Amino acid sequence: MAGDGGSPHWFDPYVDAARRTAAARAPGHPLAAALNAAVPVRAGARAMRFVPQADLPEGEAYEAFIDRTDQVPTRDHPHDLLNALVWSRFPALKSHLNRSQAGEIARLGIGPRRGPVRDALTLFDENAAWLQAPAALVDALRQHDWHTAFVVLRAAWHEARLTLFGHALMEKLLLSPHKSITAHVWVVPEGAEAESHLVEVLTPERLARKADFPLPLAGVPGWCAANESADFYADTSVFRPKRR
Repeated sequence: MAGDGGSPHWFDPYVDAARRTAAARAPGHPLAAALNAAVPVRAGARAMRFVPQADLPEGEAYEAFIDRTDQVPTRDHPHDLLNALVWSRFPALKSHLNRSQAGEIARLGIGPRRGPVRDALTLFDENAAWLQAPAALVDALRQHDWHTAFVVLRAAWHEARLTLFGHALMEKLLLSPHKSITAHVWVVPEGAEAESHLVEVLTPERLARKADFPLPLAGVPGWCAANESADFYADTSVFRPKRR
């Protein structure tokens, strides 16, 4: 889902792996088997495998099981397919998130609440995107100055690169697209290799400060013909002013 300004090809990083998985899927066989055949995943020294959800032992936390076995429990469901496709494209970052989750579980155990660090890790995993863009555009988005970001600086989106990562976010875009879908966006410096940069900076302390800004994806040029009109951004139920 990386895109360039006026033509956001947001699913591009995942299309090839999705096609290979579909081609490898045998009728009546679990999704996990097709994924292992089509998209082998290596995250550093970790050779990841996808396994049926039933392989997750009762009472063991999902993230702890992945950390212990290098196996990802996978249901035959679009949500889990998208999760696997992200593993195939960004294995180092997914591995980092998993190790961080498992570390928190080892430190605090499993309780009725995940705690702030695990909440932040889960939110990143499910709903994050990152943006590499000119400073003026980033500044306008940080301030929720939607008119400047999407109308005045519209041409700057041709220099921007938006990458969607969260698999729940992508599921919403695919299965129930609507105007209010919002990504939690992290800014990555222009020219940086995004995955390695995020692995380095996503410490518990940084995660606690949350994403840089929310981004209503419907506002991005190219989402729909309607957003070519400045009036599209007057909907304050979607393009909300920043809380002061």
